[in-house]
Amino acid sequence: MVLKVQGLYKSFKGKPVLKDVNFELDTGEILAIIGRSGAGKTTILRCINNLVRCDRGTIQVDNMYLCRDDEGQSFYAKPPEMLKIRKKLGLVFQNFNLFPHMSVLDNIIEAPINVFRISKKEAVNKATDLLEMLDLTDKATSYPFELSGGQKQRVAIARACALNPLIMCLDEPTSALDPELREGIASTIESLAQEGMGILLITHDMNFAKRVAQKVIFMDEGQIIEECSKEEFFDSMKNDRIKSFIGE
Repeated sequence: MVLKVQGLYKSFKGKPVLKDVNFELDTGEILAIIGRSGAGKTTILRCINNLVRCDRGTIQVDNMYLCRDDEGQSFYAKPPEMLKIRKKLGLVFQNFNLFPHMSVLDNIIEAPINVFRISKKEAVNKATDLLEMLDLTDKATSYPFELSGGQKQRVAIARACALNPLIMCLDEPTSALDPELREGIASTIESLAQEGMGILLITHDMNFAKRVAQKVIFMDEGQIIEECSKEEFFDSMKNDRIKSFIGE
C-alpha cells in the first residue's frame, strides 16, 4: 500500500466538496476515480498533493503522514517531512501546465534542480532516459507550442516522473487528446504501473477507464458511491446513480 486516505472532508465557502472519503492504492495498481463534474474528484488529487488542505482526515503516503486526523482536525507534516513526501508524488494537470518559455528538456529538469536540489547532470541524465522511454528524444529542444496534444501530455508525464515518484496522479489525461492518441497514453500509464508506480487517475472517459484501470471508484456529490474492480463495475452497474452517469 503506497497511499491510504481516511475520513477526508473538504468544504469551500461552507459548501461540502468531500465527505468522508476513504480508499487505498497499492504498488503498481491503476485506480480510476470517475464521476460527474463537481463530484470532488480533482479536489482529492489536490489534497493528496498538498495543493489544497483538507478540513479533516488522514493521508498516508508510503507510511508517512502527509496529514493526520486528531479529534476532527488535520495536522500536517512539518516542512522537512513534507519535502520527503512530495518527492514520492507526481502530478499531471489536465491542461499540462508546461512552461511555454522553456524547452521540453528544461521543463523536465526545472523542479529537480530548483526545488529538490538535484545536480543538473543527474537531472539531465534522468530527463534523457525519460524522453527516450516516451519516444520524445527528438523533441528535447522543442518548445510546447511546437508539440501536439499527445506530445505535450507525454512531456507532462515525463516531468512528473523526473523524481521517481511512488504515486502518479493524472487529472483527465485524455481530455485534450484525439481518440487515436489515447492508446499511446494508456500504454504509457501501464508501463509506469508495471515498474511499480501506483497510478491514481481522474477521468470522464469511460472507454479509457475501462481500457486502463484495474480498480474503479465512482463518486457523486463528494462521496464514494462504489469501489470495486473494473470488471465488477462495468459488468454490474447496479447502482442507479452509476447507471445514470454511464448512460449520459
